[in-house]
Amino acid sequence: MLSRLQELRKEEETLLRVKAALHDQLTRLKVEELALQSMIRAKEENTADSSAVVAEDPHQILGQMDNEAAINQTELQLSLQPHEEEEEEEEESDS
Repeated sequence: MLSRLQELRKEEETLLRVKAALHDQLTRLKVEELALQSMIRAKEENTADSSAVVAEDPHQILGQMDNEAAINQTELQLSLQPHEEEEEEEEESDS
């Protein structure tokens, strides 16, 4: 019973760390969204002011966004990875 309680506490700690990591990720994504909206507005204003402005290739913009998303996902995975390894070591030592 006591070991089950300890196991549940470890699981709770893990879930709280995941929750914090996801919250941080969400905050970063919101900041990126605001930055992209600002860039879009600025570009629209520049385009409206000057008819000589050439629009960027939409595929290039999407590629940049995909790269940023991949980087953010990697950061999230890396931030969670050490905790998971610690748990595996603790589980092995409990056995």
